[in-house]
Amino acid sequence: MTSTADGVSALEAGVLSQLDHDELLLLTASLVAAGGENPGSTEEATVAVLREACERYGFDVELTEVAPGRQNLVATLEGGTGQGLMFLGHSDVVPAGEGWTSDPFEPYARDGRLYGRGTTDMKGGLAAIVLAMAAIRASGEQLRGPLQLVCTVDEEDRGLGLRAYVPTAQRGVFAACVVAEPTDLQTVIACRGDSYLSLTVGGRAAHSGRPGDGRNAIAAAARVLEIVRADHEALSAVQHPLLGSGTWSVGTITGGTGTSVVAADCAVTLDRRLMPEENAQLIVNEFMEKVRDAGIDGDGIVVSLVIDMEMPGFTTDPAHPLVVGAVEAMADAGGGRQSVGGWSAACDGGFVARDLGIPCIVLGPGGLNDQAHQPNESVSINELAIAARAYVLLALRLVGRQ
Repeated sequence: MTSTADGVSALEAGVLSQLDHDELLLLTASLVAAGGENPGSTEEATVAVLREACERYGFDVELTEVAPGRQNLVATLEGGTGQGLMFLGHSDVVPAGEGWTSDPFEPYARDGRLYGRGTTDMKGGLAAIVLAMAAIRASGEQLRGPLQLVCTVDEEDRGLGLRAYVPTAQRGVFAACVVAEPTDLQTVIACRGDSYLSLTVGGRAAHSGRPGDGRNAIAAAARVLEIVRADHEALSAVQHPLLGSGTWSVGTITGGTGTSVVAADCAVTLDRRLMPEENAQLIVNEFMEKVRDAGIDGDGIVVSLVIDMEMPGFTTDPAHPLVVGAVEAMADAGGGRQSVGGWSAACDGGFVARDLGIPCIVLGPGGLNDQAHQPNESVSINELAIAARAYVLLALRLVGRQ
């Protein structure tokens, strides 16, 4: 291809000229206004907005119901018989919570930013994908393989949408996947996973005046949590260059029936962040061995630890064409030339990498640490435009004509 001075070819410049930046902002705002708090609501209204836009732009759209009122959406721009590029996102948002200075689901623009719950995580990323695919379709550019947006439900809680999608996904169709979560436009090649664990401790009730007659479940749980603390410290001693380490966090604890009664039960929820090579079940097995070795389980005390949710992590070779192409595309789109990075959070990309064998990156507008899941969430309008341009360039370079 003949290239312009900024690295964008004449053909690519022509496709970029088809990007509708006003529609990009409007679609982001419409998706935000549709809500979709999870837990607490459904994604139905958001999916309806997304479906209407995708059908209007001429994509093939398929909806699959995962649970009542909760549908995965797959929108495809067909290409040739070669391998294509998948874009991955989710339609739910975390609950708005307290501390907003305006209605979180009435988006507004001010000082170059769009405000509202989900602007960063991740309605802006979804809109950028749709408008990028629309620009490519409007240009008439022929693709060697398909472009596809996979938008799942329930990413913010238990991952029901992606879990339902994986068994039905076509194998071998896509060479790469871009997860459009917020990364401040940095190409993220490594992502931690996550697991939710439920710890239950059973004991035996007795009068608190004779505590030796019972078996105190809360006291036993405290000993178990000391193992959690020690393991967390041991994990922190071994640092991954991009991801840090696996971590433990205690979320909730309940137990007992009254001050004068030896507690017969205790329940604790735990968050165990996973390194890409870790498996939650193996972690549980090894942890329970430590509980038994410490003599906590037995003599009237019963301890169990079960997995409520597991989301795998992933890593992608920095030399992979997806990674190299994303860094170049972002630079040529106006996002600057950034080094690759890691993501301490978890995302659905781990399932795509592990279960479908598709190399993944995370790349999207907005900030994970300073905006996502926070009051007065916002995204830079300029970042939305840069992300859409980068998606266009990456798609053309990976699956466009040569």
